[in-house]
Amino acid sequence: MMNRELVNFFLDHLSIERRLSSHTITSYSTDLEQFTAFVNPIELQQVQAMEVRKWLISLSDDSIQNRSINRKLATLRTFYKYLLRTGKITENPMASIRMVKTTKKIPHFVRESEMENLIENRIIASNFSEARDELILFLLYGTGIRLAELISLQNTQVNLAAKTIRVIGKRNKERVIPIPGLLIDLIAAYRSFCTIEHSHLLLTDKGEPLYPMFVQRLVKKNLGEYSQLEKLSPHVLRHTYATHLLNRGADLNAIKELLGHANLAATQVYTHNSMEKMKAIYQQAHPKA
Repeated sequence: MMNRELVNFFLDHLSIERRLSSHTITSYSTDLEQFTAFVNPIELQQVQAMEVRKWLISLSDDSIQNRSINRKLATLRTFYKYLLRTGKITENPMASIRMVKTTKKIPHFVRESEMENLIENRIIASNFSEARDELILFLLYGTGIRLAELISLQNTQVNLAAKTIRVIGKRNKERVIPIPGLLIDLIAAYRSFCTIEHSHLLLTDKGEPLYPMFVQRLVKKNLGEYSQLEKLSPHVLRHTYATHLLNRGADLNAIKELLGHANLAATQVYTHNSMEKMKAIYQQAHPKA
């Protein structure tokens, strides 16, 4: 079977059977194209562990970060597991390949005092655009949802009576998130200004669903007035949501469920921020520090 045909079967499997997002499938496709070009003229079904190791060395020589290398390795691991399971290969070349070591990246977040300033200085919306922009900011901070989850949020997923939103996350995993009173008021205000009937909750001025750059620019512009962070993005607000919850005593397992993490290890990175805060308080307050 030709390389292109193998890859297409695999991508169809990801899309149809596993129902992964188009963004994730594009990443898999790009990684496999790069690997195919590297091992050429060797067929993907004939690849041995040695070719994979050579590729790793090549990526490292090109100064590709270890996190990105591990993502590419994860792509190959999933691909060759699929080939083995479907009988297209009899030995998995990834069996002896290990992930490369990485340093844990500490999430950046906006300080509570900075978010409080943003909330205190908010202007009551007087039109559709103002109400939408304000709702975007506080949905991201008030629920910790991902950018893709925000953009795809449907009106039917919002339950104001129960004070919750139902989010469809990665791998179509569903979770229900409680929303604070402020968000309930903002959603109601936004809907009062919205005259367009649409399945999506959040729309552009033209009545179309939001797109990533729209939200990224909005977040950067509004947070930039209150925070000194160099990088301000929707994901920073997700980190901020999790960090503030942890600092206020929320259970780590509860935060894991709210964020939609597959395992606790992904959530534990926020404990470092909490520890840094405790260290700072100790250094400031303890007489022998």
